Formats: sequence, structure tokens, C-alpha cells
Amino acid sequence: MQRVNKLYVIGIGYKPLDNKARELLFASECVLASKRLFEVFAGYKEFKAVKDKVKVINSIEETIGFIRSALQGPQPSRITLLASGDPLFSGIGRRAINEFGKDTVEIFPELSSIQVAFSRIKEPWDDAFLISLHGGPDPAKRRRLPYTIGEIPWLLQKHGTLAILTDRENNPPAIAGQLQAALADQASVKMYVCERLGYDNEKITAGTPDEIAGAVFGEPNIVIVKGPAHERKSSSPVFGLKENEILHARGLITKDEVRAVTLHALRLPPSGVLWDIGAGSGSVSIEAARLCSGLKVFAVERSDELIALIRQNKIRLDAPGVHVIQGSAPEALQGLPAPDRVFIGGSGGNMEEIIRLVSGTMPSGIIVINATTLESLESAVKNLEAAGFNVTLSQVSVARSRILDGKRHMSSLNPVFIIKGERAKA
Repeated sequence: MQRVNKLYVIGIGYKPLDNKARELLFASECVLASKRLFEVFAGYKEFKAVKDKVKVINSIEETIGFIRSALQGPQPSRITLLASGDPLFSGIGRRAINEFGKDTVEIFPELSSIQVAFSRIKEPWDDAFLISLHGGPDPAKRRRLPYTIGEIPWLLQKHGTLAILTDRENNPPAIAGQLQAALADQASVKMYVCERLGYDNEKITAGTPDEIAGAVFGEPNIVIVKGPAHERKSSSPVFGLKENEILHARGLITKDEVRAVTLHALRLPPSGVLWDIGAGSGSVSIEAARLCSGLKVFAVERSDELIALIRQNKIRLDAPGVHVIQGSAPEALQGLPAPDRVFIGGSGGNMEEIIRLVSGTMPSGIIVINATTLESLESAVKNLEAAGFNVTLSQVSVARSRILDGKRHMSSLNPVFIIKGERAKA
């Protein structure tokens, strides 16, 4: 008989289990739960029947390791992993599928905490923008969150209604503090803090940012922020942003004409992953994300000043597909999804190491490097060819007009080498 392993990821928290989930729970050899979910599950009528099967593990990595060992054991295994609410909404469901595959994993969702929160405040949520600030104690995970707490005011101005998953650092008073600092008209902003949803001591608190900033709240909690009614408008073109429309510092921006040639060389796919290494102000990332809404763009930059500008440009220019990563390459690239395209605008002197890492993670695709010096050009070509890429080279020389003494003259910008490395599918 063919061996069959199954991992059942069952959401709990707000409603009784349905018949199918209950049946599979009882049939499992082991039930895994965090300490918090063990306390929640203890209130379910099924708890007594499976209590002896329950194993409490708080670490996600230990949980994944335990499941992997069980599924690779000599006997077929059926394991239930208890999750909070909907496992596929900022939960363990994604990780479980990535680790063990869709054939092994079955998902049984509960109501999501966001659904419950909006039901408690009796507000529709079909137009809400959902944000997870739940980075936990892992600095690497926190660094890869799509948004930071400092972007909350801009997101509120853009979307009108926000639903925010919090953690101990990104908590309701901290969110309120950001709104206090950034918004002149706080009276038109209303915050709801939904504490311990589904517990006996559930509590909903409503107030202005001033009122929320001075309070203390129990965990876990969710924050909903509603701003004044507004009409969302976008007047920026999909392609063709000008340098003066993109916030940048000290001229550190890929010039318009060079950016156009660079994006053409990248031959962006409609979906997939782009790494923008040495992203600067994020101009290439922003235009790439606006051109291809299905593209996940990871803008990697080490400068605190430039990281702040990328985050502001992302909000101002409506590019939600940009994920901002602070750090130096190649170290900051570890753990990112494998790229289909790579752009290197700055290597920090680590060209060889970066190309070696890209070569090992991108079986096929295109890498484009912009160089302004002969030394960078030589390094890029040499290392791309050594890594097995088919290399082509262009030079972009731009002259722009300006008026002197009533006459139009042309003024040249520094030439830029655009190096393209391409690797076809095997």
C-alpha cells in the first residue's frame, strides 16, 4: 500500500469545529499547538478526547522540524497543526505548504481575526488596506515586512481605512504616536483597538490617536484606523516618472533616459521576482512595480537615508509591489525568493560575490548592471562571463538641452554602461 502522509492545518478561535475538521483531528496521531493556542483549544469540546495527543511547541522552527521528522518516519503520519483563525492569512499555512507541499497539507480555515475585528466595530471592510506589522522577535523577519510603522500615516491618507496586525513593538500606542506626529487633523481619525478577540476578556476600545497613545492594551490585539472619507486618485503615469517626481538625495537617482533603457534591457515579466540591488531612491523598483503589478520587487539598500526615501516613494507613487530590504549585498539577499530578474545599480565593491550568489539562485533569467567607471564595467563583464551568462553591452550617452543667452545648447551627462547578462532555460 502506498504511504500517505498528511498535515492538517486547522484554524481555531471563534467558532466550533466543523465535522470534517473534527474527524481529521480525532484521526491524527499528534496535535501540535503553541502555548497560546493550547489555552484556546482547551475551551473546545474536542479537547478532552485528544488531550493526550497534544504537544505544545512555541517555536515555529521547532514545529516545522518536528513535522518533518514525523513525516519522514517509518510509518505514515497524520498530524494536526492548530493555527489561529485563517492559516493562510498572515499565518502558518503558507509556511506549511512551502515546506511540505500542497499534496501533503490540507487547510481548514476559521474566521480571520480581521473579519472578527470589523464585525465587532460594525464596519464594512471590503475597502480596507490590510497590513501586518507582526515581525516577532526575529530581526530578519522584521526587516522583510512589506511596511513599517512609520508608513502608517501615508497609507491612511492613500487608502482611508487600515487594518493592522500588531506585535509588542508595533503596538497600538506606537501606531497612535505615528499618527500624532504626522497628521494635523487628528479629530477626523478614529482608531479601534480590538483586544484578545475570542477570549472571555475580549475588549474593544475606540478613540482618537491622542486617546489611544496614552493607554495600555492586552495582547494579542488588532488595530483598525479610519480616516476621513476621501477619493483615491492617481495622476502619475504608469511609466515615465521624472526625476523631480521621485524623492532622492544628492542626485543619487538613475537618470530618466538611463532608467528607460535599463527597464527595456530587463524585459520584465508580468509576474515573478525582481531584485534591485543598491536601489538608491528606488526609482527602478518603483517604475518596475508600476509597470508589472504581478511582480514582487525587492529593493535592497544599506543607507538609512535612502531606505526612508524608498519607503516614501513607494507610498507616494502607489507601488505596493515594492518590498524594502535594508542591508548590504550579498548578505541582505539571503532568504529572499529566487529572482527572475536582477538589477544592480550599486554593488558596494562586492560585485563578484553578488554575481556568484545570483548565479546560484537564478537558473534562468536576466541580470542588468549599470556601471559608470571602467573598473566596474570590467568587473561586471568578467564575473558575468565566469558565471556562464551570455553578456551584451551598451553605452548610454545623454545630452539635455538648456537655454544660455536665449539660445538652446546641449549639456552632456556622464555616460553609463549597461551590461546585460542572460541565461536561458536549460
